[in-house]
Amino acid sequence: MSSDAAVSSDATGPDAPPIQLLDPAGVLQENDRTAEFLPVIEALDDESLQRFHRDMVLTRRFDDEAGNLQRQGQLALWVPSHGQEGAQVGSAHAMRPQDHVFPSYREHAVGLVRGIDPVDVIRLLRGTTHGGWIPEEKQNFHLYTLVIGSQTLHATGYAMGIAMDGSYATGDPTRDQAVITYFGDGATSQGDVNEAMVFAASFQTPELFFLQNNHYAISVPVATQSRSPLVRRGEGFGIPSTQIDGNDVLASYAVTLRDLTAARGGDGPRFIEALTYRIGAHTTSDDPTKYRTDSELQSWIARDPITRFEAFLRSRGEGDAFFAEVEAEARDLAEDVRRRTLALERPSTDLMFDHVYSEAHPRITEQKEWLASYESSFGDSL
Repeated sequence: MSSDAAVSSDATGPDAPPIQLLDPAGVLQENDRTAEFLPVIEALDDESLQRFHRDMVLTRRFDDEAGNLQRQGQLALWVPSHGQEGAQVGSAHAMRPQDHVFPSYREHAVGLVRGIDPVDVIRLLRGTTHGGWIPEEKQNFHLYTLVIGSQTLHATGYAMGIAMDGSYATGDPTRDQAVITYFGDGATSQGDVNEAMVFAASFQTPELFFLQNNHYAISVPVATQSRSPLVRRGEGFGIPSTQIDGNDVLASYAVTLRDLTAARGGDGPRFIEALTYRIGAHTTSDDPTKYRTDSELQSWIARDPITRFEAFLRSRGEGDAFFAEVEAEARDLAEDVRRRTLALERPSTDLMFDHVYSEAHPRITEQKEWLASYESSFGDSL
């Protein structure tokens, strides 16, 4: 294990371009900056590339349907991910099953890749569950975290545990673990994120900090939050850092694969800044027209991750039949999500008592019985 690995970055200055393997037209870039990643891309078979596209399209269709459900009163809130599918799908496929994922609340694509039932995300934002799933049953995809940045502390603590258990740097690809945590540009202004990086660097945790810079912390532009590129935040803590084109699914995959491999191998934490853009609102309670221009929005729509990847696949000979099949699958997913969302029932109040302690507790039992008696006093009026 190298506890004093030299800090390096692919960003050589404020104006250095991010790592990009596919340009907005879907053309594979072959140059000095992409040379180390091209063999990784060439090793991907057609099925893997098709899966990248399928996962991005399914996530967007799910995202659109959930937004519609919220507008129709079926959800208390929805957090759109439109535009960020490339960063999420690429990084998700770079993980191994034993790796641990600590998301914020917008990582719908990562969750779907790791086996999350999309309706479990709906249940959370509908207010019928405080969690939604058991991480161990979903390839270690931990719970959504709505407290900005706190998941990075959870991730670093878990990564410290992996290090103490010796579950990394063994050379066994089925055993070595790493942690990846997702957060946004606004979270970089939170103390939790910076404290997490302090401990990660100090203890050389097997961890990847994955920043999705979608350019706005709700309504505050990143230029106001930080006077220097956010990739420099990682460097400031002694963490090797890389800036990528977050709308390029191949760049996200290749750089994440490299950094997770390094983390699992004992080379300490890594930091990726994925430059992307949320096409929709921060949440359904937000109006982005109040703080950004239509011309800016259109410029990012032109860099859409799905459109560019479809162009790349077509250049490789992928035909209309495949894309039609994916669109049909996406429609089926949306219909299934809507049907099951409308069928969701109000949860029992017992749930708030049943998992407070691992075993029965007299005080909790007393409170549960009191509430049941109180509710029954209203008869059928509740």
